Amino acid sequence: MHLDPLQIIILSLSWIAYGAIHSLLAALGFKALVARHAPALMPSYRILFNLLGIVLLVPPLWLTFSWSGPLLWAWTGIYAWLANALALAALAGFAVSSRYYDMGSFTGLAQWRSREHAVEDLGGFRLSPLHRYVRHPWYALGLVILWTRDMDEARLLSTVFISLYLWIGSLFEERKLRRFHGEAYARYQARVPGLFPLPGRSLSADEARELETMSHPQTRTP
Repeated sequence: MHLDPLQIIILSLSWIAYGAIHSLLAALGFKALVARHAPALMPSYRILFNLLGIVLLVPPLWLTFSWSGPLLWAWTGIYAWLANALALAALAGFAVSSRYYDMGSFTGLAQWRSREHAVEDLGGFRLSPLHRYVRHPWYALGLVILWTRDMDEARLLSTVFISLYLWIGSLFEERKLRRFHGEAYARYQARVPGLFPLPGRSLSADEARELETMSHPQTRTP
């Protein structure tokens, strides 16, 4: 079954709605509004944000797989081996690099346990080995997984929207990181590409440690 124009519009709008709501909830301005009017929610804000992010994914993903149809392309032979190897390597990259993230802050458990009311997320400026080559390694790994899958029309449309959201989301995220980490992050941006590794655009281990040391997070707004 090929997608008809109405299905394309509905699926596109479902991803646009997801991106708009998710971005709004992640925005510092919205979090500051919650902090002013419902401060009791702040310690659990990150947990609720993550849970809602999962719930909001259900409609567009359900549409994507409900409207699956003839494949536009499928990886076969040596190309299937290569595609799956890249996807497995990306999954391994997630697992290995997670050791360098503050997973307590990422999940929201740290904020909940400490009864944190700050608008800014917790966590310092820490560069994993993958961060020395791209500024957003998890987004980059996610793109590898997305684009190494077989594609029908619905999956291709969803993959395009997810890819756009990861790219746009990285731009908004960097505004917050630049504000929070100042000159250290500005220097990091100048040296390392955002999503795709480029020759000659990387940091040595010593250079990464130097940037981590010079980062002085700004005072967080309650």
